[in-house]
Amino acid sequence: MPKMKTKSSCKKRFKVTASGRVKAGQAGKRHGMIKRSNKFIRDARGTTVLTKADEQIVKPMMPYAR
Repeated sequence: MPKMKTKSSCKKRFKVTASGRVKAGQAGKRHGMIKRSNKFIRDARGTTVLTKADEQIVKPMMPYAR
């Protein structure tokens, strides 16, 4: 059997935690910060853990990240 391929887009954007959850950067901070509240900007720092539904989409694209 040949090796399975990991999607390059996923490899760049996601990491899998030790417990198997998928970690991603927060969305919505690229531009338009003037119209965002300070609370939104503060809460969108760092990374977040994806929901179960989003995990099911991402995990098949990363076969070796388990």
